[in-house]
Amino acid sequence: MSDTTTDSPLAGDEITALDDWMSARGFGPGPVTDLEQLTGGTQNLMVRFTRGDRSFVVRRGPRHLRPRTNDVLRREMRILDALSGTDVPHPRLIAACPEEDVWPGAAFYLVEPVDGFNAFVALPEPHASDPEIRHRMGLSMIDALATLASVDHTAIGLGDFGHPEGFVERQVPRWLRELESYAALDGYPGEPLPGVDAIADWLARSVPQRWTPGILHGDYHIGNVMFSPSSPEVAAILDWEMCTIGDPLLDLGWLLATWPEHGNDESTIGGALGDAGGLATREELVERYAAQSDRDLSALDWYVVLACFKLGIILEGTYARAFAGKADPEVGQRLHATTLSLFRRALERIGQG
Repeated sequence: MSDTTTDSPLAGDEITALDDWMSARGFGPGPVTDLEQLTGGTQNLMVRFTRGDRSFVVRRGPRHLRPRTNDVLRREMRILDALSGTDVPHPRLIAACPEEDVWPGAAFYLVEPVDGFNAFVALPEPHASDPEIRHRMGLSMIDALATLASVDHTAIGLGDFGHPEGFVERQVPRWLRELESYAALDGYPGEPLPGVDAIADWLARSVPQRWTPGILHGDYHIGNVMFSPSSPEVAAILDWEMCTIGDPLLDLGWLLATWPEHGNDESTIGGALGDAGGLATREELVERYAAQSDRDLSALDWYVVLACFKLGIILEGTYARAFAGKADPEVGQRLHATTLSLFRRALERIGQG
């Protein structure tokens, strides 16, 4: 659903199994042809292909499946199916295979290809040369996010999709445990991250007392959306693997924490769009959200700080795994620098930077 590579991403037996599975579900005659692997923003495998006169995208886990990969894919299948009757821009689910016997060990699903591009990877024209379009792209991301946050998750069958009770209260202990778990990785020095205790204490003391549960994407940033090739509008929100029912304002905090307002730096996720500049300010993003949502934004700093804290700890995990030989050392060092930058931003927000 973004850039492509030219090598065939599926083995011959996988193509045959996919073709047979589609035939059994009434998709008409094959064969599966024109396979292209899609890249950008995900570790999962996404392949665009043609069958008959129709194009599809198949999504499955990576070649080396992680323990929870298939469970995550099944959650994605469910959320995409539930969103089908809403105005939320998303890849349209065509068919799902939650079982793991068609491709031994791997669940998968089919979605409609998205007519769009990933602005983290590259900027086409007219977006590359028109700062007004780039400015409106950020506002469009807010429009899509506000639409998602307004969905009645119970009405679309997601009443049991997550555990919203105590969601905000359990965030700090949950992510401190994650950070502590890295000590089990061989070689990781485990030195305290600068400011971790101050940030954790502030978050624990400042937990919002009132909030409304809703659909939380969980990783909302420039790299996880596709934009229309002819306008600044969001064509689809991608990568729903961290989706749950929680506090949707954390998505807003996440976007603000990673937003490249003044261009890319160590703490932002902007890619090609961030390099191009001309983006809406964080203040403009917040104003746009407030104009479309009745959610209380008085504790917005808490959500931004939590986003910096949570994302920093997640990225520190790659740094820790690099010491144990389970991740690329160069990538680990880069993400560790991002973690330090995110923590500095959090400290500034709480007046200790």
